[in-house]
Amino acid sequence: MSYKPARILTFKCPQCGKSMQVFLQKVSACSHIQPYQGICQCGYFMRHATGQKDAVADYLAAPDGQWTHHH
Repeated sequence: MSYKPARILTFKCPQCGKSMQVFLQKVSACSHIQPYQGICQCGYFMRHATGQKDAVADYLAAPDGQWTHHH
């Protein structure tokens, strides 16, 4: 049985405190990382990721739109 990441995750916005959703960015065979991003109603942009610790840290540290994952 293969693990299938959730397409939508819900968080509390760190800026306004309202509930916000982040959406899975790419569905691929790669299990190292599943990147998410979304924008709250207040305009706060949030990125999140699940998966391998190093890959997640690289994704969150990269400037917006400049992260890529290679094997």
